[in-house]
Amino acid sequence: MTNRIEQITKGYKTAESRWARFGPYYAMFPVEFAFDVVNRYTKEGDYILDPFAGRFSSIYAASTLGRHGLGIEISPVGWLYGKVKLSPANKEDVIDRLYEIYRKRNYYNRYIDKMPEFYRLCYCDDVLKFLLFARNNLDWQKCDVDATLMSIILVYLHAKIGEGLSNQMRMTKSMGMQYSIDWWKKNGFKTPPKVNPLNLLLSKIDWRYKKGYPKLTSSEVIYADSTIELENRVQDSIKYKEKYSLLLTSPPYCGITDYHADQWLRLWMLGDDEWPRSTGDIHKGRFVDKEKYYNLLDSVFSNSSKLMKEHSTIYVRTDKRDFTYSSTLEILKRHFPNHFLEIVDKPLTIDSKTQTKLYGDKTLKPDEVDIILTR
Repeated sequence: MTNRIEQITKGYKTAESRWARFGPYYAMFPVEFAFDVVNRYTKEGDYILDPFAGRFSSIYAASTLGRHGLGIEISPVGWLYGKVKLSPANKEDVIDRLYEIYRKRNYYNRYIDKMPEFYRLCYCDDVLKFLLFARNNLDWQKCDVDATLMSIILVYLHAKIGEGLSNQMRMTKSMGMQYSIDWWKKNGFKTPPKVNPLNLLLSKIDWRYKKGYPKLTSSEVIYADSTIELENRVQDSIKYKEKYSLLLTSPPYCGITDYHADQWLRLWMLGDDEWPRSTGDIHKGRFVDKEKYYNLLDSVFSNSSKLMKEHSTIYVRTDKRDFTYSSTLEILKRHFPNHFLEIVDKPLTIDSKTQTKLYGDKTLKPDEVDIILTR
């Protein structure tokens, strides 16, 4: 088993490894971490729960290793990455759809002239017309082919010049409109690079599928508010009778980042406003307001405790700052009173291999800590 995990997490020798890191996503935990925890604390056939699934690394690890997962994510960006990497559509169907969208891009010949300056500096005309048609015509919530194509577009929506569709940008985090405009003009990027979106995306699709399709056990990838979804599952105990052996998650850290603003450009691609805004209505301020944050964790872990097996593991990675850490610890101890508690510090150094650093953000983040409860 160890050799197989190393193949997946340290190289691109299999289809499972090629899809494992699919989808740049800010503040995600490393793939290696997810595989290690799943392998250590569960056995084949077990069920694993992640109520803050992000880009679903925990659920992907579970499905790759013969377990079954339930991941819930409120962000459509993270959910789309998870949905696609756990069940990518047929490659030829995705390519056919790409050609169809590209052929119709000129429907937006005139519309691009009305776009804010940011978009005209970020994308060449051909790319912008293609994105607008894809944005308004891909049914990514209901159609697997459209979801797969949209997710691949999202991955390369912004990146360093030559690696994606945009002018010079970070890949993981969407920078603000005015900040980007000022930076481009100051640093000599006043004209977006000439990119043929068809050719670029064909090459990315070919690379992604080159090793084939991942062979995974069945898991659920849910686009929902965990407080509501888990409450429904607790109430409908007949339908959702599986008891989970492992709860593996990393809740958003209170006040560290605005997850909506950090992904505003990809959210625009999924149909959100042209102008970036702060935390969206779906988050209800729960990641910045301390009382709402506390209540969010309390609700999620309370309902999760009712879905766990009596003998189970709760593994939560969180921020070590006092409020986030103390609140998380207090809530977990209350809802899992009979579990043995272990605290493992995860200090971050300048050499730490974090996911945000891998995608271009090299600033040092607050130290993290793993809270592990076992029974």
